[in-house]
Amino acid sequence: MLKNINNKREFHDFLKKAAANLVVVNFSAKWCGPCKMVRPFVHEFAVRYENVRFCIVDVDLAEDVANCCSIVAMPTFQLYKKEQKIFEITGADVKKLEEKIRELM
Repeated sequence: MLKNINNKREFHDFLKKAAANLVVVNFSAKWCGPCKMVRPFVHEFAVRYENVRFCIVDVDLAEDVANCCSIVAMPTFQLYKKEQKIFEITGADVKKLEEKIRELM
């Protein structure tokens, strides 16, 4: 499942509920071409990796989350465990994203 995050409170709640599970946060924007390109892969990963929690943050709708996470380019993927960021990928490199998911889950 891919959860849409709308504000900082939802973001922190999502991380907390994930507990020790790996969390993949996809920072995206509707107008971003590369974001549109990777979206189907993110949905596929969310189905394939059932023990990994996936969420999407539209940086225009949830600016507070984007600012809190220091997002400067899209797409950006941040990976978290136990509410701590452990890895970040900037750009549409879905191969690298899947490799890191497999490594860290």
